[in-house]
Formats: sequence, C-alpha cells, structure tokens
Amino acid sequence: MASEVMNSMSTYKVGGVHQHTPEVEEALSLAGGEEVGISFTPLLAPMTRGIISTITAATNGASTAEIQQTLREAYVHEPFVHVLPEGIWPNTASTFGSNLVQIQAVVDERAKRAIITVVLDNLVKGAAGQAIQNANIALGFSETAGLATDGIAP
Repeated sequence: MASEVMNSMSTYKVGGVHQHTPEVEEALSLAGGEEVGISFTPLLAPMTRGIISTITAATNGASTAEIQQTLREAYVHEPFVHVLPEGIWPNTASTFGSNLVQIQAVVDERAKRAIITVVLDNLVKGAAGQAIQNANIALGFSETAGLATDGIAP
C-alpha cells in the first residue's frame, strides 16, 4: 500500500458515499437547528497518521474576527482543542502523537466564504483517545489524565 501512495495524493469515496457523511450532517444539523447537507470528499495522503480538513461555508456577512471569536467561545472549555492565533495555520505534524485538535479560520472576502482548517492525529484523537477521554470523565478523573497535550513533533 505504501508504494501506491508515496509522492501522491488521491481522493476516495467521492460523491457523498463516505461512511461518516451522515454522522457529520446529523451533528451539524443539531448544532445549527436546521437540516444541513454537506459535500465531503476525503483525500489519501502519504502520511502514517493525521487528518486535515478544510471546510468552506457562506459567511452571512461574518468577519474573520467574528468567526474566530465564535470558535474560541465554543471551545474555551475543551482542553484538547486549540483555536490558533490569526495567521497561524494548522499542520498535521503539530498534532502527531497527541490528542490535540488545531483549528484556524479566515474569511475569503472575494468569495464571501469562510475557510476553516482543522487537523488532528486520527490514531490518538480517534477511537483510542476518545475511549480514554470518555473513561476519565465517566470515572471522575481529570479529562486530560493519560493524554499528553503536546505532540511528538516540534
């Protein structure tokens, strides 16, 4: 498999058939209070781990500062979610080996669309990290117990 993806990126499960599309639509619909449909096309990159997602959405007139403030307020009590300072963009190496999520947003004034980029290490922040984090909460431990907050890359 590694030889097939080295020095190459490709799409897969294109056209609304990815298994997580309904789950994302449900979460967005609940958060927004109305039905939301998305177009989701994953990319396969030559990396051992990590997910980067770039989402675009109509701004309805919101500015970069307003969107960033909304993100900061939404995640203020989430120890593993870092909304980065303006101009600093997430990269997968920064979350490698951690339970962290990095988020950044900007408004493309020309297109009148928000662009939000999110990165995480899918092997830690995926099922394994979620299991530890949820067990910590359920058992009354600190939510962050056993989950280092720094990745292994500088």
